[in-house]
Amino acid sequence: MTTLKPLLRGVRNAGMAMVEQIWSRGFALAGRAAHHTVNSWSSPGGQRILVVAPHPDDEACGCAGTLLRHQHCGDTIGIAYITDGRRSRALGLGPDEMARRRQQEAASSAEALSAMRVTWFGLPEGDWCAEQLEPGLGALVREFAPQIVYGPSLIDFHPEHYRVAHVLGPLLANAPDAPRVRVYQVQVPLTAALTNLVADISNLVAEIVAILRIHTTQWGSVARTLRMRRYGAAFYGWRRQIEEFWELPAARYQLLHAAPPEHWSTHTFRSLRFYPWSDPLAYLQGRAARRRIAMMA
Repeated sequence: MTTLKPLLRGVRNAGMAMVEQIWSRGFALAGRAAHHTVNSWSSPGGQRILVVAPHPDDEACGCAGTLLRHQHCGDTIGIAYITDGRRSRALGLGPDEMARRRQQEAASSAEALSAMRVTWFGLPEGDWCAEQLEPGLGALVREFAPQIVYGPSLIDFHPEHYRVAHVLGPLLANAPDAPRVRVYQVQVPLTAALTNLVADISNLVAEIVAILRIHTTQWGSVARTLRMRRYGAAFYGWRRQIEEFWELPAARYQLLHAAPPEHWSTHTFRSLRFYPWSDPLAYLQGRAARRRIAMMA
């Protein structure tokens, strides 16, 4: 039995790689048929960039490679971690230990991303209200005055992502110099219905994997975002991996997240699972909702 386990693991991994390759070919064919045009990421340098991460690891899952490109361009990066991620049940850790571990992981991730300003709000995941976040996050937006904000959105299944976006929207829209907002995807794809900006991060794959691996308590979740990067590259005809964004004005971002969190459905969209067998379903479920949202914006 001891010698059988590695063999079975090898067969499973080979099967996963084969299935992903099949899906990637399908995405490439779909991309050629769609002829969907997107803008290519660039930065003039000298900008202030703020990432708002509902959980410690969302910054890495959503835009690690793009943040590295910002850093290479001389932009100043700030990261705001909103909750402590204590409700994760990974590794059998208790809530307090999980929160402690995830704060450590966040600090290491921010350092690897060369963030110059790191704000740990550390609100207890699932047990906080808007009034606890608004003053501190509002002060950060005013003081840091970002030109670009990478943030979560309603294109997700996790209630914390929507709750943070609901608070963030008015703070950005009412800022003296309202920034552009770039919605990132975590485990739920934006798809071509919403993506209008892509960053080629093909030459940063090793660095991105290293940053994702910092989040050791969440590796089972964060690893699947690498498949999303590869599927995106296949669809849009890029070399190896891309990160996809939906860029929009702050006022539009606020409008999209104006409804109270309790009115938002956690069942509209589907995430990628740990294994790739059903990956296309994450792109198909919620297609009509994505189109409606695109028309709203």
